Amino acid sequence: MPAHLHPIMRNMIKSRFFTTIGLIGLTVFSAQAQVLTQEDSLYAGLISREQSTVLSGYGEAHYSYDTKKKTSEANLKRIVLFVGHKFNNKISLFTEMELEDALVSGGESDEGTGKGSISMEQAFLKFNINPSTYIVAGLFIPRMGFINENHLPTTFNGVDRPFTEQLVIPTTWREIGVGFYSSIKSIPGLNYSVALTNGLNSETFVNGTGIRNGRQLGSDASGVALAASGSFLYYINNFRLQASGYIGGSTAEEKRVADSLQLNSGTFGNPVVVYEADAQYTLNGWNIRVIGSRVSIKDASNIDKAYANNTPNAIFGGYAEAAYNLLYKKHKDEKALIVFGRYEYMNLSAKVPANGLQNDANKQQYIVGGLTYKPVRGVAVKADYVQRITGTPNSALIVTPFPQQVPYYKNNGFVNLAVAYNF
Repeated sequence: MPAHLHPIMRNMIKSRFFTTIGLIGLTVFSAQAQVLTQEDSLYAGLISREQSTVLSGYGEAHYSYDTKKKTSEANLKRIVLFVGHKFNNKISLFTEMELEDALVSGGESDEGTGKGSISMEQAFLKFNINPSTYIVAGLFIPRMGFINENHLPTTFNGVDRPFTEQLVIPTTWREIGVGFYSSIKSIPGLNYSVALTNGLNSETFVNGTGIRNGRQLGSDASGVALAASGSFLYYINNFRLQASGYIGGSTAEEKRVADSLQLNSGTFGNPVVVYEADAQYTLNGWNIRVIGSRVSIKDASNIDKAYANNTPNAIFGGYAEAAYNLLYKKHKDEKALIVFGRYEYMNLSAKVPANGLQNDANKQQYIVGGLTYKPVRGVAVKADYVQRITGTPNSALIVTPFPQQVPYYKNNGFVNLAVAYNF
């Protein structure tokens, strides 16, 4: 994953800051060199060792039981292989290939097809300018939220990634472009980043999943739309505070087609704006996180006219989480038994245009509690219970009416188990 977190900083990286819509958080450490994510221990080889080529990776398997439907699902959620190479002390290569849901096609399936997918999660070159400044170019993940850069399954609590950081901030959000990362020497611990990448594709927006399906993910990204993003990340004492933002065009069509659809095809045509703030506090086995984020799509009505996908004008969400490592006093971070609780609230159609349809099922609350056991670094066994509370679905959006309609429960519970690793 991103090349900007050193293994030395693995204790720092459990952090990030939020203050959007009244949520405020705590978290910070002091850092004067490059801020490196601990993703996959990837740069353990590229930074700390002399070897030039490194193999690494991570994976997770899930089991989930729906308490209302009385159904269960077992899934090899993802397997990721990392290959990195250090050309010299200034230039390194980072690549990650991900297999999701175990089976893509063929194999043991009688039908010859599977639900899975194979994709490049990252593939970029990193150019070190000095100990605190570097440039990345290629397919990479801009700095935003807790999970986007730091999404190793062994680094977050809960079987699934927080829902806010799946649907409001669409983790893992990678695009093709160039990024610049540095620090401000006059303020120790203050780091910043700026990035320029390709934009989104509004044709593939899906109501209820935010802008997630609009990511182009480095796969033949079309249109002339670009996106700019940036962040401030501040470490001080036991706190880490962050604020970041994104603005990008969402018309992935050539001008001739865009004109026929009455869509602006400019560089930032039909812009999507995302901003977030997050915080984390870590001390003596305690870890507290808060985050809030908002998405604004001011030209949603034009997108709806062109594609009839019920795109909203605004989306927001946030969560607060508290966790305590019961084994901290004896084992520090070498071994952990973490008990945690998290509350999330999202509104995935907080504001809809005049030609859109409101859907109260997009007003969602999640109450999550559980345990994370780490017998050694790089291995996690997880268990949690998720209570999901939503509004009533809009009947006008129901395509298959009763009796074919799948039952919908506004208040439902899920029991989840997982094993995860990274090396």
